[in-house]
Amino acid sequence: MDCIFCKIISGQIPTKTIKETSHSIAFLDAFPLTLGHTLIIPKNHHVKIQDMSNEENVDLFSLIHTILPKIDALTGSTLIAIHNGKEAGQEIPHVHVHLVPRSTKDSAGPIHNMFNSVKFSDSEIEEIYNKLK
Repeated sequence: MDCIFCKIISGQIPTKTIKETSHSIAFLDAFPLTLGHTLIIPKNHHVKIQDMSNEENVDLFSLIHTILPKIDALTGSTLIAIHNGKEAGQEIPHVHVHLVPRSTKDSAGPIHNMFNSVKFSDSEIEEIYNKLK
């Protein structure tokens, strides 16, 4: 498999590992958006979160919970981001969670600044609500 994250897990690509569990690993991003930008990935290759087993999900999010206070202590705030599929912006088709220390100096702003502002009609919102519930 030609997955960069699988190569990291197998030791083919060195990384700055922060913590490792039986199912997950956390390491510094090789191309950080801010100092301390960390990735947490499952050791088994899965493209989307819903492809992971419950055990892997619990392990992954427990590792996030363990590391988050250290990341958050760097600047006081942390962006937690998951691109769940190509259309969502996932560049590497292997589940990965970004923990990005944030501050007012990084100028990235809130999530609503990342998208073009779109207004949806009440009927569109009602239709999607009924599909999701």
